[in-house]
Amino acid sequence: MNGPVVLAIPRTHTFEVVTSAARLAEIAPAWRALWQRAGGLVFQHPDWIAAWWRTTPQQERRALRIGLAWNGDRLDGVIALATLRRSGIRILEWAAKDHSDYGDALVAPDTDPRAISRLWQYVFDQGGFDLIYLNRLLPDAGVHALLEPSHGKALRPNHRTEISYRVAGSWQRGAEWFEMLSKKGRQNYRRGRKFMEESGALRFRLLDAAEPREPVLKRVATLKRLWLARHGRASDLFDKGSPVLAALTSVLADLGLLRIFVLELDDTIVAVSINFEQHGTMMAFVTTYDPEHERASPGMVLMIDYIQWSFDRGLGTIDFLCGGEDFKRRFATQSVTLSSMMGARGLRGHLAALADQASHRSKSWRTRRQPKAEAPDE
Repeated sequence: MNGPVVLAIPRTHTFEVVTSAARLAEIAPAWRALWQRAGGLVFQHPDWIAAWWRTTPQQERRALRIGLAWNGDRLDGVIALATLRRSGIRILEWAAKDHSDYGDALVAPDTDPRAISRLWQYVFDQGGFDLIYLNRLLPDAGVHALLEPSHGKALRPNHRTEISYRVAGSWQRGAEWFEMLSKKGRQNYRRGRKFMEESGALRFRLLDAAEPREPVLKRVATLKRLWLARHGRASDLFDKGSPVLAALTSVLADLGLLRIFVLELDDTIVAVSINFEQHGTMMAFVTTYDPEHERASPGMVLMIDYIQWSFDRGLGTIDFLCGGEDFKRRFATQSVTLSSMMGARGLRGHLAALADQASHRSKSWRTRRQPKAEAPDE
């Protein structure tokens, strides 16, 4: 004889949109507990968001719009969003977007799956924005559910994509991976090390947790500004006197995730990689090198060294995070396409979305109309 039928009664959630730093600090303990339960990445941790908000420049152009789903006093869901005013349009995007490589919501594993769509609907109804742009979405990101016709509102797939490269395999030791590189790759590494060793003592090492980080971060910012100026780019992460890099690095350190690798020639740092280790993966957050030693490719040497270090310690993947740079592609064994979604609220937002679509169609049409280059004569 069968036992009694037990009906699962969905929990009733209440929703909230956080708009102030004071409220962000109040709900941080509950958010941290959810982050642990959900197994989130550091980009969805409340301390990461708080560090960004505390240090971000031009805060007058921004506003917090962090959606929360409460089950009593327990937090079951978070969508960490913020607005940025640009050309008169309030764009709703991921909080800390400029310094976060993978965007997603946090949802407790035992929560009603409809909670995320209900939370999004609440955030949408509260307003405070015109255009929605959520990017850098991994293929398994939970917010993809909001694109289903029965879920959410206003969101559609967007044409913009980005690439993420990884090194992953079953190597038991770093030396095994190194031997899998091409002959040219191995020669370039050895040649680079030899070239630098001719002018001094070369040392690769992991920065000890007890060592002061400030001199290394200062060196990173200086080298990055040189690289950015050379390539006509800018980033507030490396502005002179900016507190952003130190604040985000401190979050990684406090969570026990930080791994800073340096390549030193005598007492001078010639390459640095600020990484973090999470979920069995080494993630490369910021990498830079001294252009005075460019001929020896110190950045490449450092990358090969920390990849081998990672495999030697049982990690299964090295994730170069967002960006399709050629130096990442050369070493990668996998690539992941990061997608995006867009939506609108109100007349101004819909007009902006239509303008974006029209611009994309125009560029695509011009690309198709361009004559294909003829093959060279054999």
